[in-house]
Amino acid sequence: MPHIRVMLDYFHPWPNSAGLYVARARRWYAEAGLDVELVVQDPGRGDTLEYLARGEVDFGIFPPNRLLARRAEHGQPLIAVAAINHRGLEAIQTTTSTGITRPRELAGRRIAFNPTPRGRAMVRHLVAADGGDPDAVIGIDAGARELTVDDIVAGEADATFGNYWSWDALRGDLPEEQRLTWPVDEIGAPSYHSYLLGTSETLLDQHPSLVRDFLAVTARGYAAAAQETDATLELLERVIPYFPRPLIARSLALIAPTWTDRDGRWGVIDEGRMGPYAHWLAENGAIPDDRDWAKSFTNGLLDVAT
Repeated sequence: MPHIRVMLDYFHPWPNSAGLYVARARRWYAEAGLDVELVVQDPGRGDTLEYLARGEVDFGIFPPNRLLARRAEHGQPLIAVAAINHRGLEAIQTTTSTGITRPRELAGRRIAFNPTPRGRAMVRHLVAADGGDPDAVIGIDAGARELTVDDIVAGEADATFGNYWSWDALRGDLPEEQRLTWPVDEIGAPSYHSYLLGTSETLLDQHPSLVRDFLAVTARGYAAAAQETDATLELLERVIPYFPRPLIARSLALIAPTWTDRDGRWGVIDEGRMGPYAHWLAENGAIPDDRDWAKSFTNGLLDVAT
């Protein structure tokens, strides 16, 4: 039975990886002849794609912009084989105490985010899309920190960008009625898959049946995770016991609908998202160019692909 290492998308598990945990707990991977280990990254050794590039994991979950950047900058033979999310998960968040009521009012205010080329471009884009002056925004380098609404109330910033409306934005003690959360795909962001599942072109070329089997079981796991939420919640509590049950439950309810496309299919990567998003990233200097976007993914290993 081959040992398969899968790297998750964040520093710790969260409900977005529920399908993998469900498939493993129910021994569906084992029944398919796969011994699956789920791991998280050590930031000191790089992100998920860095682990994939070194051959230290077999599959990984990552944002499409990072995949496109690695292929364009370094020609790394990495490829996406399924979509995990069919929405952008990021949000702009603020509180009623700031007086900010819409994105354009961020002009002249302090917004905390990770100031990567993509992060800076997205903040500018969202402010401009609402008629604001992106040059007037005051950026605060939050690095990898995910500030909460409590941090905003404490005066660390007037708003944040990058928190997930289905996870980070749920944290904190501030009452719900004092929070303002704007998912980016509701305020003018280009459409994109927040996370893709991928592997190396070498593994895909040499062991296509293994990739196909892994994807088929993973799709089954995500379907069960979405449909059987009580059992999924109990399982998630065992792998992320340091978060409260209500937070995990609410996150699961919000994130599960993003796992399928409009036709109810898990995994299908939308070229109508990938192409325009790659063009937007290149236009805004987040990737060197968008020439290779169509080769960065395939739907050919999915049972639902048409």
